[in-house]
Amino acid sequence: MSAWHGKSKGTPLGYRIFVWVLKTFGVLPAYFLLRFVVLYYFFFSYKASRQIYLLYRRKLGYGRFSSLIKLYKNYFLLGQGIIDKVVLMSGIKNKFSFHFDGEENLHKIAVLKKGGILLSAHIGNWDVAGHLFKRLESRINIVLYDGEHEQIKEYLEGVIGKRNMSIIVIKNDLSHIYKISEALSNNELVCMHADRFLEGNKTLTANFLGEPARFPMGPFLLASKFKVPVSYVFAVKESKLHYHLFASEIKDYAAVAKNDIMPQMLTEYVAEIEKKVKQYPEQWFNYYNFWE
Repeated sequence: MSAWHGKSKGTPLGYRIFVWVLKTFGVLPAYFLLRFVVLYYFFFSYKASRQIYLLYRRKLGYGRFSSLIKLYKNYFLLGQGIIDKVVLMSGIKNKFSFHFDGEENLHKIAVLKKGGILLSAHIGNWDVAGHLFKRLESRINIVLYDGEHEQIKEYLEGVIGKRNMSIIVIKNDLSHIYKISEALSNNELVCMHADRFLEGNKTLTANFLGEPARFPMGPFLLASKFKVPVSYVFAVKESKLHYHLFASEIKDYAAVAKNDIMPQMLTEYVAEIEKKVKQYPEQWFNYYNFWE
């Protein structure tokens, strides 16, 4: 997966402009400004655009024109997601609404006091889901790559402040593994993506949208080792100001043979993300050859 390097795009100036528009005029004018930014990425981010276009054409079977329209919508929804994150986390006045399917499943995990793993993917807006996790009566640990450029990260922290949950940053020295293990041992919840990895990491292979694809072994290995309950969690945008959040029924692998936990969990996870990609194709945000 050499095409993905764990970095996000954007500049501090770009973020400042959008935050000023948000605070001065609101969300919808910021979306209007976003349309012009999206055109730049649509026409000039050839590598990323090609991969998403091929997803629509070859994997999901859309026609050429439909694939181009969905490509534009994909960039537009990605930009909206970044704007929405800033709005929600900084407390800017807004009219967002939310519908949560399966929130009771997350409360069940928290009540069990056994720890738990919440798995998601780069589908929809993970930051919105994370923002609402504070409703759970359990300590939440978010595992992520520290992929934002330092200047952008510092600026956003000045605007929205530190995240209201514990952040575990994935590092080359594997120190994050010990922090995750400690969190699970303390019966805390650990949230992470399981659809990206850096080259050199150990992986598992599963059939995804008709072709073998690699997934990081780490999340599945942790579930196998600790045998904690698991739920698959996603947050997708269904209209300009409305989000739909999903949390699957609790998957308990404690009774599954150790050697069968990772294959079973991977199969169930891939089935979940495949379903979501087909339901919300414009909200798949992996801009590289996922099947490489």
